[in-house]
Amino acid sequence: MTVDILAVRTKRLLDTARYLNLASVGEGGGPWVATLEYVWFADPLRFVFGSSTGSRHSRHIRARPQVSGSLFIADSPGTDVAISSADGAQFTGRCAEISPDRLDEYYARFYETVFPDPRERAEWQLPASLLQSPAPHRLYLVEVERWWLIDTRTWAQDRIDRRIEVPLDVQTPA
Repeated sequence: MTVDILAVRTKRLLDTARYLNLASVGEGGGPWVATLEYVWFADPLRFVFGSSTGSRHSRHIRARPQVSGSLFIADSPGTDVAISSADGAQFTGRCAEISPDRLDEYYARFYETVFPDPRERAEWQLPASLLQSPAPHRLYLVEVERWWLIDTRTWAQDRIDRRIEVPLDVQTPA
């Protein structure tokens, strides 16, 4: 698979997947997966999501910032999804609350992406002041360290589900 094809697939996934599955592990709390709405940023690849500071994944991130996650899309709606129409990615990275001094970098684009309809955004968008201490919500930033795509080239022959690692420097810009 060429680097160009991997970059095109990556961009399609990032632009099309609505939700990000984020896995975290807390101190003594075991693993946890949260399904989150997100926005992505290029150069370097990053994800931003919003969450309550009291959620399990937020508590885990404070204790251990290392996370992993996945994105998935299927062209066919319903339960009968052909393997050729599905695509997905997995990643590892580091996650932290976005500090108040960096909130302006991500705030507007996050809400515009998650709530593209202006009326819906007006209803649900939190003011930036409610994304800072002592308020109970934050925006979080995942800095992606490694990225893999589903590799189904040999599925028909051996039925082995593989991944192909994509170097981060071939990511397609936003």
